[in-house]
Amino acid sequence: MRTTPAVIAASMLLCVLVATAVRPLPAAERVTVTVLATTDMHGFIYPHDYFTGRPATRGLAAAATLIRQVRAETPNVLLVDGGDTIQGSTLAGVHQTAFRAGRSTAPEPMMLAMNAIGYDAMTLGNHEFNYGLGNLTAARNVARFPWLSANTRTGSAIPPFAPFLVRTVAGVKIAIIGVTTAAVPEWEKPEQITGLSWLSPDDGVAQALEQLASERPDVTIVVAHGGLDRDPATGKERPGEMPGDNRVWQIAERFPQLAAVIYGHTHQRNEGTRVGNVLLVQPRNWAMDVARLDFTLSRDTADGRWTVSESRSRLLPVTAETVADPDILAIARPYHEAAEQYLDTPVADSASELSGARGRFEDSALVDAIQAVQMHYAQAEVSFSALFHPQVRIPRGKVSVRQLAALYVYDNELYAVEGNGRIVREALENAARYFVTCPEPTCATGPLIDPVIMSFNYDMAQGVEYEIDLTRPAGQRIVNLRYRGAPLRDDQPLRIAVNNYRAAGSGGYTMFRDAKVAWRSGRDIRDLMIEYFTQRGQLPAAPDRNWKLVPARAVETLVASTPER
Repeated sequence: MRTTPAVIAASMLLCVLVATAVRPLPAAERVTVTVLATTDMHGFIYPHDYFTGRPATRGLAAAATLIRQVRAETPNVLLVDGGDTIQGSTLAGVHQTAFRAGRSTAPEPMMLAMNAIGYDAMTLGNHEFNYGLGNLTAARNVARFPWLSANTRTGSAIPPFAPFLVRTVAGVKIAIIGVTTAAVPEWEKPEQITGLSWLSPDDGVAQALEQLASERPDVTIVVAHGGLDRDPATGKERPGEMPGDNRVWQIAERFPQLAAVIYGHTHQRNEGTRVGNVLLVQPRNWAMDVARLDFTLSRDTADGRWTVSESRSRLLPVTAETVADPDILAIARPYHEAAEQYLDTPVADSASELSGARGRFEDSALVDAIQAVQMHYAQAEVSFSALFHPQVRIPRGKVSVRQLAALYVYDNELYAVEGNGRIVREALENAARYFVTCPEPTCATGPLIDPVIMSFNYDMAQGVEYEIDLTRPAGQRIVNLRYRGAPLRDDQPLRIAVNNYRAAGSGGYTMFRDAKVAWRSGRDIRDLMIEYFTQRGQLPAAPDRNWKLVPARAVETLVASTPER
């Protein structure tokens, strides 16, 4: 048969159609984007323990090395922080105090370091307000990255905080929403936050998501300055949570479209928990960890949309082998040297060697020292305080600011509230929830600590005598409660010394929330301690034994079975 041009053309068309039919469809594109996060750094830059003067596995300079290593591995990185950034360490405190007093115009050191590292965003934390809006604004102006808070309303007091940040990394559009604990007004003096108000963090996320709808991000992540109101492993809720404070679990439940919530505020470590498909991650405080979240996304060329096909997380710890970034150390060096000079100032003497190792399980002269200061300045009959740092050791002899400051590591203020015997009893019962009921009568086996209760929420009282009976259930453990030698009556009027967080009802101490505040110090308790013992020159040599745990065997069981937390 003769082949004509028409036949040839038809044959060629048939070949093309067949080739098209058997050719595989283009594979979906895949890309991995990494989000790195720190939180609750509290002004720690140097890998240094300011209370002991020794090297420590912490600090932004060391974390910067971990960040640099990840960036060398992949260019697809976003870096964020969860807040409580400019307050906490002595380095930060010396700078902030001098700046507020007009003795320094130096720029805020954490912002300088974070600029150099290349942070993309930071969520506003509650401790950013501790030195007032002037210091907050000065620090914020130094930052070359936005401070986020979708639920903070600033009115005309200061410029508004951006609710979110949108960045495109490796072609993937990522939205970072920031939210802040709504309990700020419960802790801060009104004059520190004049004109500001807070939505619940959940509602802040809801409003931000509405605003983001037009942006159509491929991945949405919340960076929350707030924690979990429960044990992530068991789901057991902590008692006495403040409204609007630790709402991360609720955010994950309400907004299942989120890829992750990176959170902080509670100074815990969570390498990764899922609520549905939402990944929850919390790195340790003081830049002891960098959280790494890897999101693998795929894109079908049909619609051009990226979808998360896999998400995973881990925490990169700062270790003794982590070399601090020399450039970040250089930025912080003048601030570090000023802090060290201040800490080496002699304050008082100690007639004996004092240790906090057993101070949560039996009365301690170190806690008595805090209580003496609080009762003196608040002119109180009863005082409540926790032992925040059980690693404290004070040798016999001269005591420096460093050693004394180690007793009170938070920048809390002292309040006096008008209460009564009932409030004292209820507060002690709340504190006693730190322990669990003994599994047998002698309390010879442990552990005897409830992991849901934060150790910094376990307060001891001065001005009363009492026992904590660990054979009894929670809420019925305080026995032989006495005041000035007689059983304490519920209607006994008492002026009670507490810090500002307790006065606001935090840590389950809701019985203080409605008590009238009779006096505020306007100064940090740590500063009051330094002033008090500088004037008196001598620390308590021994505890007065006004409280104890029973049965007696419980103390040894606790010491043997409880790691310091």
